[in-house]
Amino acid sequence: MSPSDRLFPADPAQRAIARELYGHARDLPIISPHGHVDPAILADDLPFPDPARLIVVPDHYITRMLLSQGIRPAQLGVATLDGSPYETDGRAIWRRLAEHWYLFRGTPSRAWTEGVLTEVFGIDVPLGPATADEIYDAIAERLSRPEFRPRALFNRFNIEVLATTESPVDDLRHHANLAADGWGGPGGRVITTYRPDNMADFEWPGWRTRIAELATLTGIDTSTFTGFLSALRSRREAFIAAGAVSSDHGHPTARTLVLSAPEAAACYARGLAGTADAADAEAFRAHMLVEFARMSIEDGLVMQLHPGSMRNHYQALYARHGRDVGGDIPAPTNYVDALRPLLDAHGDDPRLRVVLFTLDESGYTRELAPLAGAYPTLYLGAPWWFLDSPDGLRRFREAVTETAGFYNTAGFIDDTRAFCSIPVRHDIARRADAAHLARLVAEERLPLGEAAETAADLAYHLPKRVFRLER
Repeated sequence: MSPSDRLFPADPAQRAIARELYGHARDLPIISPHGHVDPAILADDLPFPDPARLIVVPDHYITRMLLSQGIRPAQLGVATLDGSPYETDGRAIWRRLAEHWYLFRGTPSRAWTEGVLTEVFGIDVPLGPATADEIYDAIAERLSRPEFRPRALFNRFNIEVLATTESPVDDLRHHANLAADGWGGPGGRVITTYRPDNMADFEWPGWRTRIAELATLTGIDTSTFTGFLSALRSRREAFIAAGAVSSDHGHPTARTLVLSAPEAAACYARGLAGTADAADAEAFRAHMLVEFARMSIEDGLVMQLHPGSMRNHYQALYARHGRDVGGDIPAPTNYVDALRPLLDAHGDDPRLRVVLFTLDESGYTRELAPLAGAYPTLYLGAPWWFLDSPDGLRRFREAVTETAGFYNTAGFIDDTRAFCSIPVRHDIARRADAAHLARLVAEERLPLGEAAETAADLAYHLPKRVFRLER
């Protein structure tokens, strides 16, 4: 199979159909409505420091796999919290990756990384110990060129919208700098996403400190629950002014709960006093999802709900390196019962839009597809994190389409911190969808013309519509 046919069906007839359908999506602009690229990269537009810090250090998919085989994150340049030494030699980090590249056989990380090497940097030499320095030098040379600066790559990647993710107590200065420059790329823009998890979780270290920061930032007294909600609304207004179209909620569970005003105020007061227990923390998180839904009804932000990750499961890793370095583990997630309070209260309101994600594939056909196939407020987000592989994308379409259809889904999200992987990840998603649609066409379940229209919709038009980016 030629490289241009990668991920397409092995059957020649279906492969030809997939190739044609992919052609309808291949060159469409990228809509990236959920990701974790540092906005400073684009605001400052400085050259990337070296190949390792661009490709290896920020990618917890890579560092996680290597850790599973005994290569510590500190050996890969991941900073430590306690000031203990970590590798700063980019070439040494890159050689370490190359020496263990065989570990990534059959993984999406290999597909993404090789796609970056080939499609972004024009390198077709296979990565391995013997070629590590050659490839490192080739990437480093390209990174010295103006056309490989972040803003130039943004334009080359054909990104129409790139959403970053910030906390309510982030001052959004990088987005302000981009706005002051009048920059978003030709036809493109960089927007923020409102991520209030660290405001809604008593158990997140530093919660009370952040509540004080929120008061300082907004000038609103947060010593009461009413003031707290007002301060959060104030920050939402600032985020919307910075381009936000969505909020993002990565709670441990999908549980929602409607507390009375006195109950919510008392729970919040226990959090501030430091006397809240685990039950209080879960109840407060669950109630805050309902509060955030109410705010979305008021201001139009699309809610993204990403539950089901047991954060910092790998405690030793968390202690040494902090959050978001590969120590999280998926957990079973209930949606039918958990979302019922929110849906009973607001599930029929046309102003509310909720995009549901999961790390628990067992819920696709049993819970998520039927929910999205019934409630007008709900859409299904793409496979995420542990599931955004070619096979994960295929399983998703096979599991949900019969019940929810294509048009109750929300398009692809890359969910990446690795900037150069964005076009590669979107290309893989477009190929996977083309392969799925090709099978439907070959089995005479969908006309070719409709499949072509659907391929373009899944890649571009649906995410624009669902995330209200057409305004």
